[in-house]
Amino acid sequence: MPYLSFAEFKDLAPQIDIEESEFNSLLRKASAVLNNITSYFYVKNDMEKDNSWRVKQFKKALCAQIEYFHEVGSTTSEGINSAPRSFTAGRTTVTNDSRYKTSGENETKSLISDDVFIYLEGTGLLFTGVSVW
Repeated sequence: MPYLSFAEFKDLAPQIDIEESEFNSLLRKASAVLNNITSYFYVKNDMEKDNSWRVKQFKKALCAQIEYFHEVGSTTSEGINSAPRSFTAGRTTVTNDSRYKTSGENETKSLISDDVFIYLEGTGLLFTGVSVW
């Protein structure tokens, strides 16, 4: 069962203008990303029985991740980071900033939108401690 319907998405994020077919294609990967950073909390726990505020924050974070994928035009690390270093059209050349730090280390854009953390901080969903069973 998906975490978010298209109607909920439009209600929570009316500023994001995407078609339902694009939403459906981005939802699966965005859900996988959020499952990963929340230690699969809603895979292990019933969303219907959880605190409504935390569920709403999770859904807002999911909207932010979908918006990020929509804006960058990709759902993979390679796709997000494969912008060309430079290109030329006629006599005009456009050069992007280097993707390398002064240490020679490659700078890459994250697969996770920074905006996701705005919604998830303070919910307990980012807890990375060890559970005692």
